[in-house]
Amino acid sequence: MSVDQPLDATSAPRAKRRPDGKLPVLAARPGGAAERFADALGSRHPALVFFIALLGGFLLLLVASILLGLLIVHVLASGSGLGLAGEDQSFIEELVDERSGTLTTVSEVASQVGGAPVLPIIVGIIGSYCAFTRRWLLAAFAVFVLLAESAAYHFTSIVVPRDRPSVNRLEDLPVDASYPSGHTAASVAVYSGLVLLLTSSITGSVKKALAWTCAILLTTFVALSRMYRGMHHPLDVAGGVLVGIGAILLLLVACRAASAAAERRSRS
Repeated sequence: MSVDQPLDATSAPRAKRRPDGKLPVLAARPGGAAERFADALGSRHPALVFFIALLGGFLLLLVASILLGLLIVHVLASGSGLGLAGEDQSFIEELVDERSGTLTTVSEVASQVGGAPVLPIIVGIIGSYCAFTRRWLLAAFAVFVLLAESAAYHFTSIVVPRDRPSVNRLEDLPVDASYPSGHTAASVAVYSGLVLLLTSSITGSVKKALAWTCAILLTTFVALSRMYRGMHHPLDVAGGVLVGIGAILLLLVACRAASAAAERRSRS
């Protein structure tokens, strides 16, 4: 897997890029975990290093997501545990009481913004463009951050079943797949992940603040809409946020390991 190509010359003076054109956030830090991981694999191809790191990191993400789900279902929201089930349910009931035709339409739009078809289209466009321009790390990050999140969500919801809120739900989905919120996780993984890449290549605190504000507002919009539609509890949404962050960290490590492997091969 080769390193990313630099952007056009007009953007270079303002961009915080290394001389080789890679985004700093995807470059392995000297002596860091990603570089040590790549060194441990010797002269393996960067693409192979990427997928080994991706697989290992995904297994860790999945285990963490399942353990968090067990904590939520059997401790935090159980009758014999901390007893947060009542608060978890009552918050949804309050949202449902505020339903109106307009809000319901808005919530449907938000669900699409945080899931299909919007996110796959965004990821497909970015991944295709980056692959066409040979920005392989960017393409890999954009595509696999959504795939990793989606796989973690589906496996976790099977291993840790939780009933959805006891309200009139606006979607016909499996009733025992409340944890985690897949739409919330996907929103964090894609929007925050892309903003992380974007803000690592631009200067100006105002631009960075605006970009992160948009990502946070989009995720909040999606999360509230999923609860408004009766599909998830607040604790499910919190779990989704953590799964989305985990997917971002997973792809950062995998991309940095591949970057370190590419540099190693270029020196040999």
